[in-house]
Amino acid sequence: MAESFSYVFPAIRGVQAGREYYVSMCPMRLLPKLFIFDEEELVPELRAQRTLNKARVPEIARYIVDNRDSYTFSAITASIDGTVTFDPVGTDKSSTFRMGTLSVPMEAKFIVNDGQHRRAAIEAALSTAPELGDETIAVVFFLDRGLERCQQMFADLNRYAVKPSASLGILYDHRSAAANVAKHLSLTSDLFKNLIETERSSLSARSRKLFTLSALHYSIVELLPEKELEDFAAASRKCQEFWEVVGRQIPEWIYVRESKMTAGEVRRDFIHSHAIVLQALGRVGRSIFQLPNPDLAKRIKKLGSVDWSRKNAATWEGRAMVGGSMAKSGQNVTLTTNELKRVLGLKLTDDEAVAEQALLASRGVAPRRRTRGSK
Repeated sequence: MAESFSYVFPAIRGVQAGREYYVSMCPMRLLPKLFIFDEEELVPELRAQRTLNKARVPEIARYIVDNRDSYTFSAITASIDGTVTFDPVGTDKSSTFRMGTLSVPMEAKFIVNDGQHRRAAIEAALSTAPELGDETIAVVFFLDRGLERCQQMFADLNRYAVKPSASLGILYDHRSAAANVAKHLSLTSDLFKNLIETERSSLSARSRKLFTLSALHYSIVELLPEKELEDFAAASRKCQEFWEVVGRQIPEWIYVRESKMTAGEVRRDFIHSHAIVLQALGRVGRSIFQLPNPDLAKRIKKLGSVDWSRKNAATWEGRAMVGGSMAKSGQNVTLTTNELKRVLGLKLTDDEAVAEQALLASRGVAPRRRTRGSK
């Protein structure tokens, strides 16, 4: 019988749970050939991984191509269904055990236990930037011991994975224009200075912080279009102007800065420091800036008449709150925006009008006439 051909990888050999495994570097151009994902049609019980979410792939691929000088990927973990041979190099016992070449028959199958979206994104990125094909990604190879073992590996690899909080992700993100503006405001704005929680995306009752960095970030995304955010200096000035004007109309924010109220008391009794309201205020701000004659100070002054109390269930239940608790859905952001637009005399978009009519119908209230924009 003719000798079969093999893939040969430079590798480091290790041991976990009494079993050998291998770490190697794989050229990116080989990933689509080695790791073929063909389990979409199988039921979950017969798969060793989750189905590929194709909607995630273009975003990851853009990340690679747009940041080809600074992208970062963790290792792909794969199981080899086949007989492998490890040939150590060197004469020293310690190096003999660790370093060598891993030979894998070409007829062997590779099962991706962790990293199938990275693999698919790399394949997509190579179609746009083929020069990335000679770059490498780390691959951890385990020996396949059947479907049950592969499924257990997937469960174990994901068992203790904890996604960092949105605030911490924004704090460490230096590529996002909105994140950079939010961090700048948190450090320089008289309104936000010392009142922004940068590590957590939820605040305890005893926290001295009034806002989270993630909430401020999302409000800025709503306030300014992406193109404007690319001009850091201009975007920072515009955001600071807007939020300083808003802050003057919300006395509780001022009381916290002056130590007349605690942040916990404000968050307990009022809705205006929660993420959903900051997002709604951001949307309102964008609508104002789009007016032919914005007159920001005059328009925002009307916010002084808003009753932000949680006890004001007649206004906020179904909008910013559900069952007395703060809501988080996009629909609730829209409905909160609608109420603020009503107070400020701003026109609703078609989607906002549809959401408003649905809310009023659920309350058994006759539909309102659409608010006209200011001339």
